Amino acid sequence: MTRVVILISGAGSNMAALADSMTGAHPARPVLVVSNRPGAPGLDKAQARGIPTAVVDHTARAGDRAAFEADLTHVLEAAEPDLICFAGFMRILSAGFIERWQGRMLNIHPSLLPKYRGLDTHARALAAGDRWHGCSVHEVTADLDSGPVLGQARLEVRQGDTPESLAARVLRLEHRLYPTVLRRVAEGDRSLVTLG
Repeated sequence: MTRVVILISGAGSNMAALADSMTGAHPARPVLVVSNRPGAPGLDKAQARGIPTAVVDHTARAGDRAAFEADLTHVLEAAEPDLICFAGFMRILSAGFIERWQGRMLNIHPSLLPKYRGLDTHARALAAGDRWHGCSVHEVTADLDSGPVLGQARLEVRQGDTPESLAARVLRLEHRLYPTVLRRVAEGDRSLVTLG
């Protein structure tokens, strides 16, 4: 069985989609959900699914990223993950931390990478007049949103779309794409998946 730890910061909708997919004959199981925010609603979603949770509060280590990452590493090592899925985890981690877990970390990003790394992806796609937008699952590397892309899903931008309407539609795509890629990676297949 592939042991999966999921990192969140907020609502945890992608975490829930991943967790709900890991049933039956799926080769992976969620063993822990970790949040850097104590009040993250995603923690309740995880607990409702019977998944153990942990909090590594980044504000308790304000200004000391090394100490925060040491705390996070301690929690991760205790869980012995085969894969770590970033699902709306809003912290940028150091190259040293990423090197420790290299090849075992996946992230979902709301753009068709390599377009629009970082934040405000929906507004940036609209401002550029893009016809297509979507999401990507990629391996986490020290370069922000630049690791190998393992999956993409796209949709057509509609006339009258706002950043909010586009975000809502892309989120539904994320909930399909991320579980699909996770399953393939857990089965040992890292070839590109495309949806839409």
